[in-house]
Amino acid sequence: MLEERKQKVYEKLDELGIAYEKHEHPAVFTSEEAAKYSEGMEGAQCKNLFLRNAKGNRQYLVVLEHTKRADLGTLKTKLGEKGLSFGSDKRLMKYMGVESGAVSPFNLINDTDNKVEVVVDNTLKRSEKVNFHPNANTETLTVTYKDFLKFLKEMDKDPLFINIG
Repeated sequence: MLEERKQKVYEKLDELGIAYEKHEHPAVFTSEEAAKYSEGMEGAQCKNLFLRNAKGNRQYLVVLEHTKRADLGTLKTKLGEKGLSFGSDKRLMKYMGVESGAVSPFNLINDTDNKVEVVVDNTLKRSEKVNFHPNANTETLTVTYKDFLKFLKEMDKDPLFINIG
């Protein structure tokens, strides 16, 4: 099943003509753990947060550099929400099709009902390349920032760009 989920991402990237460099590593569950294996990878190492609003009727994927801290209080204000919290494992599986530790923009391939809203930190615009998991936390794919945006567009996502942290 895990191999099938990764293959789904590879096939979509190939279909879109998006080149990627694959980096295999042990399973990681936090951006701090992932940083241990990022030596030699070009581009921004990204932290990806799956959040829900207080009512539970809106889901967000927040993408930022791994060294930045996302203040949920400030973020909720910028998003016009009364509150934000991390989505449960059950909710993560329902909307993104992955377990905790594998959250990534590439999970949007599993958001068939188009329910997840994407928020990207403005500082990533300065990155030529970015790094994300391909539906599994045992690999990281490096793609250009331009191709990251192309992927989001293909997933019918119009990201909100804001300053986070």
